[in-house]
Amino acid sequence: MKKPPFRTLKLFLHRLAGTRVARLSGVRLMTDGRVPKSLATAIFKGTYELPERILVEQSVKPGDRVLEVGTGLGFVSILCARAAGEGNVLSYEANPKLEPIIRENHRLNGVEPNLRMRAVTRDGMPVEFHQNDNVVSSSLLERGLDDRKIRVEADSIDTAIADHAPSVIVMDIEGGEIDALSETALDGVRDLVIELHPHIVGDAATDDLLARLADRGFALKAREHKNVLLSRGG
Repeated sequence: MKKPPFRTLKLFLHRLAGTRVARLSGVRLMTDGRVPKSLATAIFKGTYELPERILVEQSVKPGDRVLEVGTGLGFVSILCARAAGEGNVLSYEANPKLEPIIRENHRLNGVEPNLRMRAVTRDGMPVEFHQNDNVVSSSLLERGLDDRKIRVEADSIDTAIADHAPSVIVMDIEGGEIDALSETALDGVRDLVIELHPHIVGDAATDDLLARLADRGFALKAREHKNVLLSRGG
């Protein structure tokens, strides 16, 4: 994976200027005090969601229907909307702290979000969410971190698929991919862009998920760091 050039210089210049909104892949993103410093730093350096960005650009085409599970700051959903067409992207996010950031990032880019502030699980029952000050460490899974447990509503993955009829699913839910994807049929889905988390769920669970998806016809098309693009599009 090619790293963005001049990362340290970019960071220095942004910090010196006190940048509050930065551009990344043509997308305007908040970088002020409402955004965790680690994520603002990644935006300034050009590394934020880089592997996922690369695979989404390979996968999402005009007219695709995209189901995004774990939208984070809303960056990838904006990229998907630009590639597939506004109105073709449905995004889920379980962490309520992120909603104002997601909506502001969409507003900055003139995109109307189709956003559900809910988790996505196999059964759709309400779940315990482990909310961490470092949003990238927040998860449905207990990770032994200094976090706060909150209850969040959920939709089942089958409900989300039935409601939106996606051709592409983009998923980054800090280990929750095992529960969400192991059993569902994924009817009508051509591509999966998944960030895997073997450091959280273990190599065996990750390998088992990939084997189950292979049984449903999904072959590895590309890999970037922990992210994979699986396709059954021929």
